[in-house]
Amino acid sequence: MGVLSEPLDLNGPPKKQRPQYVKVEATLGLTLRHRSSFKVGTIIAFDPNWVTLRGEDGREFRQRNEPGAFSYNGAAVTLVRPAKTEEAPEIERTASGSVAVPNAPARVARPSRIYVEGLHDAELIERVWGDDLRLEGLVVEPLHGADDLEQIVRTFGPRSGRRLGVLLDHLVAGTKESRIASEVNHPDVLITGHPYVDVWQCIKPGVIGVERWPVIEMGTDWKTGVCAELGIDAEPGVVWKQLLANVSGYTDLEPAFVGAVEQLIDFATA
Repeated sequence: MGVLSEPLDLNGPPKKQRPQYVKVEATLGLTLRHRSSFKVGTIIAFDPNWVTLRGEDGREFRQRNEPGAFSYNGAAVTLVRPAKTEEAPEIERTASGSVAVPNAPARVARPSRIYVEGLHDAELIERVWGDDLRLEGLVVEPLHGADDLEQIVRTFGPRSGRRLGVLLDHLVAGTKESRIASEVNHPDVLITGHPYVDVWQCIKPGVIGVERWPVIEMGTDWKTGVCAELGIDAEPGVVWKQLLANVSGYTDLEPAFVGAVEQLIDFATA
């Protein structure tokens, strides 16, 4: 019998079905392999058409998001947009960058203290770390000068549970402040400082719109000289209040000052 003895299949052979791939949510940080290029990376950005990954060498690359274009755990997959989840509440932070504790009552003051050279130092610390200090019950007091620091420390009477932290301006080798600091040696006293002549310089100059703080000749009152160099016709006390009002958080301060203050807070609250 010939081939015509069988019924004719007018529709031809059955069409090949497209392969079906498991769908995987393209969550950030998911590690995949791009099947055609063999590149491996973690997802850092996604839209329905493109996927951006960061490779093991740190370089970023972008690939079209096609069905089965990537493999996950050894299986070819199709990436889909992650299902929407309820957004986590935003963490509120203090000006110092610490996690805020809303409505927390101020703690009873500790016996430990932090001494700073002047009122401006204390006001700047309060501006940025005030919430933290109240939560810890830690008081900051101005010395109004550190010339008699050794005697001040003896009067304070540091001991276990009653620590003293001291912040000095211009604490660099060869200065009066470094000599004063070297005269104090007590396990419950920590002296830190910053390298700037005055605490004003602990505020980044960009906060007031200048590229750098002026250099003032020795023998000239630093604050008065700065106001003159910057063309500010106002008393230093008025200028300080305006300067302080422009500080919104620790990122407006020089890292050396931030580190010194936080070191003292940790020491006094340990």
